[in-house]
Amino acid sequence: MIKKAYPPGLVKKKRGRPLSEYGKELREKQKLRNWYGLRERQFSKYAKDVLERTRRASSTGENPAELLIQKLETRLDNIIFRLGFAINRTQARQMVSHGQFLVNDKKVDIPSFTAKKGDKISFCPKFQDKEIFKRLDVSLKKYEAPVWLKLDKKKVDGEVIGLPTLEEASPPAEISSIFEFYSR
Repeated sequence: MIKKAYPPGLVKKKRGRPLSEYGKELREKQKLRNWYGLRERQFSKYAKDVLERTRRASSTGENPAELLIQKLETRLDNIIFRLGFAINRTQARQMVSHGQFLVNDKKVDIPSFTAKKGDKISFCPKFQDKEIFKRLDVSLKKYEAPVWLKLDKKKVDGEVIGLPTLEEASPPAEISSIFEFYSR
């Protein structure tokens, strides 16, 4: 079988064509957006908010990439995933929206809730007899939480003790090209 350098069909042969600058920026944005499981409107709001904040306070020397990662990482659904309470971000989002978690002993069912330093996250007592909660002990034994989160494996709760850095999050996309995409 001979593999040709273009896809099958009568459509234009595009396979060898390089991506434009806009296409590269769009691809990087989509990578990060899909990694966190956000819709376009949510993600663009975060990115534009960070761009506006860095434009207003350009003399403070804040790194926009660091700010964007902090905003995305401190969402409650992401913290639940990072603490190891959920297998993936989608499951964490569903668990939060079903009201299975307490933040500082108050029920929170908004996945985009931004946690702050010192916030304590725990399971709602009403959901502690669920099957997923029972299986957590086994999966948390070998799990190590990020440096900016404190995980208590015996009580099955966590605390935000700092802010995430760009290196700790290690996003799969080049963040500077995302800001170039939104600064058009």
